[in-house]
Amino acid sequence: MPGRMEDKTVIVTGAGSIGPGWGNGKAAAVLYAREGARVLALDRNEGAAVETVDIITSEGGEALPFTADVSNADDVNSMAAACMDAFGRIDVLHNNVGILRVGGVVDQTQDDWELVHNVNLTSTYLTCKAVIPHMADQGKGAIVNIASVAGISWLGVPYLSYSTSKAAMIQLTKMVAVEYAAKGVRCNAILPGFMRTPMVEVGLAGAYADGDAEEMFRLRDEQCPMGHMGDAWDVAQAALFLASDEAKYITGADLVVDGGLTLRCVT
Repeated sequence: MPGRMEDKTVIVTGAGSIGPGWGNGKAAAVLYAREGARVLALDRNEGAAVETVDIITSEGGEALPFTADVSNADDVNSMAAACMDAFGRIDVLHNNVGILRVGGVVDQTQDDWELVHNVNLTSTYLTCKAVIPHMADQGKGAIVNIASVAGISWLGVPYLSYSTSKAAMIQLTKMVAVEYAAKGVRCNAILPGFMRTPMVEVGLAGAYADGDAEEMFRLRDEQCPMGHMGDAWDVAQAALFLASDEAKYITGADLVVDGGLTLRCVT
């Protein structure tokens, strides 16, 4: 059904890609635009945001880049104001920003712990805080938070700060969903499993096979019941559904997109 996001304005945080290829945020921003949305593509890396916007505009879509640190309240408030100034409304907030640091409770540094929680979790709190009043005034809005199955499962690698930040994001999603349901604001989370994205290649290669990224991908493919990892478009399609009016009676949900990974024990 083309045009599922017609006349809607979407903010995508983390809309760029950390390396060549398609990250979750980049794919989501492009897919929203292909379905008719106006997109504010936010990334800390200006060039990455512009690259995503260039793809959208080259296909005839409407998008603007925005550079910000979403763990900074002033930047986030500027983001919301810029979207309202440019498009007059905010219909969807897609929280995709995330970083990963490997380490367990003993060897994880406090600096890494705080950095990961600020980027992954505090950013979600700040963006929701800035955007929800506009959605409530409109009487309608949808928030899609990209969490992870790492928030509910052990995935074979100790990344304590990442896992706990994603677990907290899942609970934040539910709290927002309950508090703002009567005001027409829906809030749902997507829990991706093993995905072949630039962020995974950059952030996890050192934890597998002595840094051999292709060997890491092979090993992670083997862990998936379907025999292969997913990709950014699998996450983007799930987000499109939750952001669209097709999901108008869904809020507080955790949509697992993992090819069956969490159905069995991962070692």
